[in-house]
Amino acid sequence: MSFADLKRKSQNNFASLTKELEKANSSSSADERFWKPSVDAAGNGFAVIRFLPAPDGEDLPFVKLYSHAFQGPGGWYIENSLTTNGGKDPVGEVNRRLWNSGRDSDKETARKQKRKLSYYSNIYVVSDKANPENEGKVFLYKYGKKIYDKIMAAMQPEFDDETPINPFDMWEGANFKLKITNVAGYWNYDKSEFAAPAALAPDDDTLEKVWRQAHSLQEFVAPSNFKTYEELEERLNLVLGITQTPSVARAQVARPTLDEEIADEEEYSPPARREPALPKVAVAAGVDEDEDDALSYFARLAEED
Repeated sequence: MSFADLKRKSQNNFASLTKELEKANSSSSADERFWKPSVDAAGNGFAVIRFLPAPDGEDLPFVKLYSHAFQGPGGWYIENSLTTNGGKDPVGEVNRRLWNSGRDSDKETARKQKRKLSYYSNIYVVSDKANPENEGKVFLYKYGKKIYDKIMAAMQPEFDDETPINPFDMWEGANFKLKITNVAGYWNYDKSEFAAPAALAPDDDTLEKVWRQAHSLQEFVAPSNFKTYEELEERLNLVLGITQTPSVARAQVARPTLDEEIADEEEYSPPARREPALPKVAVAAGVDEDEDDALSYFARLAEED
């Protein structure tokens, strides 16, 4: 191509390049396996989804994952928590010391650093008027404790006149009407509810085709998705601006024994020696929406020694 041709085609080349960049930017960080609900300008949204059974070769139709997302002087700490699979996590150790310091400021920091609980399931999108191209497709869906509580309420209803259902059953389960409202700047799911039980499709051939499209859930809690304790501790120290070696930092605090613990989970025995309060941190926007209760979490941490 001559230089004259390059000049002549420059405008077309610019348009093509712009289009490709837009495409790259829109898809670079998005996992197309996941479905996310959409909301309007007022922050309200509506869709109908169906939770699917466990994928082939797996036992449960959901997995739960604990993670942390907060900011300290050294940057952001966004990591999966080893407590997901029953291990100890360095953030939990730091939060234990903060909570036991007796200072309200330290307790507030611990709350901001507490772990977030997320669930993963496969869903079939029945209706999504905001994104009709999603209808009739199978996606992964990440949700929090509030929606999980809706599922548990359907399986274990509170009142005798309510019939338990298995929301993950393709024959006798029920569609989930996801209703999102804007409450104080956060998505609220309180109005969401299950419809009357009904088969997802009229024939087993169709149901099997849907089920075969389900994605693995166990991959989210596989060991490869978690850093080692030492790697997490190194990152945490960097984020919090801790320059001491971990062994020195831990030696500064005498951990309470089980005999010293107070039964009331809102009260904690102060450590024998108080260490300086760690730097305050900022919590990622919106992470309080579906988290575990901080008090019970820290109480369990104290009982693990």
